Amino acid sequence: MNMTKEMNQDIQRSTKAVWAGEKEFRAFGASQVPVVHSVAYTYDDLDHWYEVAIGNEKGHIYGRNTNPTVESFEQKIKELEGAEAATSFSTGMAAISNSLATFLRPGDKVVSIKDTYGGTNKIFSEFLPQMNVEVRLCDTGNHEQIEEEVRQGCNILYLETPTNPTVKITDLERMVKVAKEVGALVFVDNTFATPINQNPLEYGVDLVIHSATKFLGGHADALGGAAVGRKDLIEKIYHYREINGATMDPMAAYFMIRGMKTLHLRVKQQCESAIKIASFLKNHAQVDQVFYPGLEDHPGHDIAKKQMRNFGGMFSFSMKGGMEAVRQFLPRLEYANRAANLGSVETTVGPARTTSHVENTPEERAALGIPESLVRYSVGIEDTDDLLRDLEQALAQLPEPAATRI
Repeated sequence: MNMTKEMNQDIQRSTKAVWAGEKEFRAFGASQVPVVHSVAYTYDDLDHWYEVAIGNEKGHIYGRNTNPTVESFEQKIKELEGAEAATSFSTGMAAISNSLATFLRPGDKVVSIKDTYGGTNKIFSEFLPQMNVEVRLCDTGNHEQIEEEVRQGCNILYLETPTNPTVKITDLERMVKVAKEVGALVFVDNTFATPINQNPLEYGVDLVIHSATKFLGGHADALGGAAVGRKDLIEKIYHYREINGATMDPMAAYFMIRGMKTLHLRVKQQCESAIKIASFLKNHAQVDQVFYPGLEDHPGHDIAKKQMRNFGGMFSFSMKGGMEAVRQFLPRLEYANRAANLGSVETTVGPARTTSHVENTPEERAALGIPESLVRYSVGIEDTDDLLRDLEQALAQLPEPAATRI
């Protein structure tokens, strides 16, 4: 958990991505933050040791609690999101589950949307009800329905915008307003947008969550999660995490720090490519529908334009030939990893049934409005024209589209 001195608020995000959270953690004149693998920290002065242990003085005592490399990562994401404090986790799902568990008790109520990431949906549909926590899932984009449900009483309003994998948009300012009417906390998963494109705290959101594995790390080589927000909330989440043990590994933290230095450049390229590729696919004979908030006919375009600085490097699309078309199309892509990941320097693709919602049954995916043939496309940093040509050649090899087969 990090609460060190903040950088000047006038510094741009691209500069913060490189410099935030680093100088005080370097050692021996090194220009990079070191990886501290030590599990424990030695103290000759027992009184000093005690003061550090109870939090009265700065320092570290045990790796499950804090670590210098991990603290540097926390400082960097805190600065990028403009938060008072941050804490980290072993995975993005650990960040989500620990944050929810910190504040929910039997008899409480959570309101959310149907289109959240599959693992998050499992928490809502399976695990929280076992704890006697009521969960109400509303149609994503139906702000009136969400408002009505929240006004009936709510402890946490949990949102994801853009959503994974259908890339739907929720109006954060509007949702915060109704949540505050009933004293509910507002959590937002900001993984798809990244702090480069969106800062939910600016709209009154209480807690922002990231799967750092994705865009923050950016190289598909380390797992991690983060929660940022008000100091009082982060202190409680940190305490829950330090006892329950979902600690970020220092080597993973190092990879995150390294990756975040190029976050601004990567996201800029990914956004520029995404709008061009989405526009190309929208007009292709083999494609049924494209879901990308940067397209003017996207239902959430105007809201996204208001609360985001750019529209992101993620989109999804459905194919007219159904799942059989997907089976033929994906293996023909030369510049795309067919894998259950996103936000990496390499383009990554896959159907929702093997990526975002693999934990869900076909019936559950259908109820969430996710067709089996939906393709999630995470744009990498490759040359835009190369990606367009790759898609064009793969689509050209498909037979003429027949009636859609799900």
